[in-house]
Amino acid sequence: MINFQPHVWLVLFALTVPWATAELAHAQDEEPKKRPPNVIFILADDLGYGDLSCYGQEKFETPHIDSLARRGIKFTQHYSGSTVCAPSRCCLLTGFHTGHAVVRGNAEVKPEGQEPMPADTLTVAHLMKEAGYKTGVFGKWGLGAPGSASEPLKMGFDRFYGYNCQRIAHCYYPAFVWDNGERQLLIENAAQKNNVYAPKLIQEQALNFIRENKEEPFFLYYAAVQPHADMIAPPSYMKKHRGKYGPEKPHTAGHYHRQEDPHAAFGAMINVLDDYVGEINAELNMLGLADETLIIFTSDNGPHVEGGHDPEYFNSNGNLRGTKRDLYEGGTRVPMIACWPGKIKPDVESDHVSAFWDFLPTMAELTEQAPPVETDGISMLPTLLGQPGQGEHEYLYWEFAERKGRVAIRKGDWKGVRYNASIDPHSPLELYDLSTDPGEEINIANKHPEIVSELRNLVESARTTPDNPRFDYLRKRNR
Repeated sequence: MINFQPHVWLVLFALTVPWATAELAHAQDEEPKKRPPNVIFILADDLGYGDLSCYGQEKFETPHIDSLARRGIKFTQHYSGSTVCAPSRCCLLTGFHTGHAVVRGNAEVKPEGQEPMPADTLTVAHLMKEAGYKTGVFGKWGLGAPGSASEPLKMGFDRFYGYNCQRIAHCYYPAFVWDNGERQLLIENAAQKNNVYAPKLIQEQALNFIRENKEEPFFLYYAAVQPHADMIAPPSYMKKHRGKYGPEKPHTAGHYHRQEDPHAAFGAMINVLDDYVGEINAELNMLGLADETLIIFTSDNGPHVEGGHDPEYFNSNGNLRGTKRDLYEGGTRVPMIACWPGKIKPDVESDHVSAFWDFLPTMAELTEQAPPVETDGISMLPTLLGQPGQGEHEYLYWEFAERKGRVAIRKGDWKGVRYNASIDPHSPLELYDLSTDPGEEINIANKHPEIVSELRNLVESARTTPDNPRFDYLRKRNR
């Protein structure tokens, strides 16, 4: 047996400790960083506040979307970016309300697409790429025509499949879709034949994106086209819904296609959307990604009244006033559900007041990045995770240049709505107390002139003049 003297132990200790410390530090350096969560943002098209059974829909059920709500958090006071498609999506992706957003309305360009965003526009996809995410958008774009400065692959997305133009997205059996920067012809749909259902192709590509990126974090922006008109669904779905909703009033007029059974078509369209959500969730479970994925589900604005859809019959706006293109609650208050097993507590209902422009700063905090200096949004992550420190908006603001100009503002429970703003500088500001009158039935402006004055001043200061005059609701007044 070797008998070391004390001074030898000291020498060995002195030599060993630095080596062990260095090895420990090296081992710590080599420890893999915890993978950030995948994010799937599912955006329905023209789905009203009352169009899901978990939000009170009684004519049909949405079991897969309801499952997200049971396993996560359901918001009761969440707002879309606008009351129509393009500006709402711009607010979502850029973190600005329509008083500051670069796109504030639907503006077509020839031959296909909508007015673009500037080339230097920062989107949430750029933010996610900076954090190491693979990014993909599947479905409807509507924020820059093919070849423009803001087609999807120029706005931070690695992958795009679907419709560039929101007008063409009205057709569920189109002549073509876009696969990244290339047109994919659907010759089976030539001569207006309904053979290839484009949403099914989009769904398959979205699922492929999940599979291909299962080993790395991904951001999937799923811009679904249901239940926007045309009112149509695959024959198997139509068969399930025909006869469920009583006598039908055929839709025969207007620029949307004829539909003999518009009620059945609407129920079938929601059925398709719900099934697709279920398929996405099943894919995550099969790949072992469910606990590593934050899913958010919402809608771009309130319910439409086109192609034969009857929102009154379905109570699509959930007893709120107004529909798509209105700035009353029914036009902008939308369902919003978030599910992240193990992180978001199940079966929670939140009345936190939030809006689309909160999504970008929420993703910044989620990925441990500083939010842009200029944003109208506030991170919702504390509310999602059930943690303290949730910031609150001073106010929410909307403007809409169409329909003679419309403006709305919410501060606390006070809601101001102003119509005919483009043609009449003195058009009245209606006032509602949403705490007692969420349906905006009683205009109390005459009882609270000081609140009306405050909200009018906020409306003036909340906006900047857009660079594109097509989006300026004051343009007619200033001519």
